[in-house]
Amino acid sequence: MVLWGAAMALAARSALAQQQPTNPAALSPRQANYAWDRDLLRASFSYRDVLTDPGLTNKLSNGLRMVIAMRAYVYREGQDSPVALAVRSCEVAYDLWEEVYRVHVDDPEGKRDQAVLDVKGVLRLCAEAQNLPVVRRGLLTAGVEYFLGVVVEINPVSQEMLEQMRRWMSRPAGSTGIAPTNALFGSFVQLFVRQVAASDGTLTFRTQAIVP
Repeated sequence: MVLWGAAMALAARSALAQQQPTNPAALSPRQANYAWDRDLLRASFSYRDVLTDPGLTNKLSNGLRMVIAMRAYVYREGQDSPVALAVRSCEVAYDLWEEVYRVHVDDPEGKRDQAVLDVKGVLRLCAEAQNLPVVRRGLLTAGVEYFLGVVVEINPVSQEMLEQMRRWMSRPAGSTGIAPTNALFGSFVQLFVRQVAASDGTLTFRTQAIVP
């Protein structure tokens, strides 16, 4: 029975991976709001639906620690290798004694702790990017389309990836340029497909294009 269950889990993961797009442009589309802050591009978008599974919200309310990790890769239209990366993570746990959710947010703007009363507050803090520093104009080619390929994971299995994200967020805001030598660099398949089903929940999408 154990072997049968393992085989079924492996088959489910393989089927899920096969359903994934093979390039970033083919990800499900989602609207983002872009704004230029001098030469720094900022983006705002929501990924609240990563927590639509009642099982996850129940787990959250039981006091178990949950990590929501978001990576937004900047892609040039027609290419599969990113030119920049913006990340943010959120750790949340329900305080059974105080009856509040303890939230710790880590993003390019800094680290902060906050207590909220309900899941709506958790979603506001942990499942929305507001004015996220994305990329400096100097890394982009004028007149060419770029978009964000976003992957959100709940409780990622890879602790190494989380540690790499923490180090990445220690950079100054806007220092998001990514190169093949960076630990978080990789092909689209490596970054978006092979990690599917390795966490408690995964959400991937692309934003509309912007032309600098």
